[in-house]
Amino acid sequence: MYTINYMPPQENLMTHSVSVRLDDKTLNLLDKMTHIEDRSRSWLMAQAIKDYVANQMWQIEAIAQAVNKMDEGESKFVDHKQVEAWIDSW
Repeated sequence: MYTINYMPPQENLMTHSVSVRLDDKTLNLLDKMTHIEDRSRSWLMAQAIKDYVANQMWQIEAIAQAVNKMDEGESKFVDHKQVEAWIDSW
């Protein structure tokens, strides 16, 4: 029986070391994942951070864009009472 593992080329091989502090429960779960997925702690943590950053960045950028539109006078606002009346009409 043979197993072939293919790892596609990475976009950027330049990496940096960082330290992270984890509680015992989280570290134990991470170690279980390393065995199940046959990946290193480092790889799993890097993936988790990449996913988190990507998820947060779109929200941060959307908020910044909305604030910029407001600052430039491009936003339209609706009075709170009008919104309440509209919601109550449902």
